[in-house]
Amino acid sequence: MTAKECITGRRSIRQFLDKPVSHELLSQIVETASYAPSWKHTQIVRYIAVEGETKQKLAQCTSAYPNNGKIMENAPMVIAVTVIKGRCGFERDGSYTTERGDSWQMFDAGVASEAFCLAAYEQGLGTVIMGIFDQKEASDLLEIPEERELIALIPIGYPAESPIAPKRKSVEELLSYK
Repeated sequence: MTAKECITGRRSIRQFLDKPVSHELLSQIVETASYAPSWKHTQIVRYIAVEGETKQKLAQCTSAYPNNGKIMENAPMVIAVTVIKGRCGFERDGSYTTERGDSWQMFDAGVASEAFCLAAYEQGLGTVIMGIFDQKEASDLLEIPEERELIALIPIGYPAESPIAPKRKSVEELLSYK
C-alpha cells in the first residue's frame, strides 16, 4: 500500500465487527506510529489500550455526545491518547520557544494520532478519533497521572462498514501562492 493509498483510503469507522484486536498487532501499530515527528523529538505521546469493563465505563464518559459512547461500546478496544505535559514547546531553560507556548503538544498528539490511525488501516483495522468526551471523568477512570493529559480517544477494531469518502475541497480552494 502506498502512502497515497493509505491516506486516501482511510475512513473514520464507527461500526466494528465483534472480533478482538490482538495485543501483538496493537504493539506493531504503536511501533509504526512511534515514527511520527514530534517537537524537538520529545516523543510526548503515550497510548493506553482500554478493553473490557473499563472500556464499557469509559463509554459512559460521553454525555456531551452520547453517540460516541455507542461507538466505543461497539469497538473491541479504545485507545486513550495522552501527552506528557510541560515538555513540548519549551527550551532547556523552561522558556517558550515560540508565541504558541505549549500548544505544540496538541500538534504532536494530532500527528501521532493520525500516524496511529494510518498504521492501523494498513493492518486492516478501522479507527475514529474522538475529542468529545468528559475529559476529567475519563482521566479519573483511566487514572491518568498528573504529569500527563488525556487528549483523544480512538476506538479501534475490524470495520463492519465501508464508508465512501466525502467530497473534498478543490486544490484551488486549499492552496495559494505568494
